[in-house]
Amino acid sequence: MGTVSNLDKLVHAFFHFVLTFFCFLFLKSRANNPNSFLPLIASFLFSVFFGIGIEIAQELFTKTRHAEVFDVLANLSGATLTVVMVLLFGLNTKLR
Repeated sequence: MGTVSNLDKLVHAFFHFVLTFFCFLFLKSRANNPNSFLPLIASFLFSVFFGIGIEIAQELFTKTRHAEVFDVLANLSGATLTVVMVLLFGLNTKLR
């Protein structure tokens, strides 16, 4: 099952990349200041804390799933990749 668990981490990273990016786009469209970093920071924090919350909920409320630190790290890496992409491509200032 080693291959499946590695694939699982890639899926975690991908979904948090997408979640963070779409949250950023939504918050950016609502921002008053087009050069503000607040939408990027808020979307990153939302994604990270959402991922942590899901892991805690799995541990507390299910019998078949358990919280994993590596899942949280995969979530964090996906959210971080979004921040890096937005900053590298200048999407923080280009999008309005």
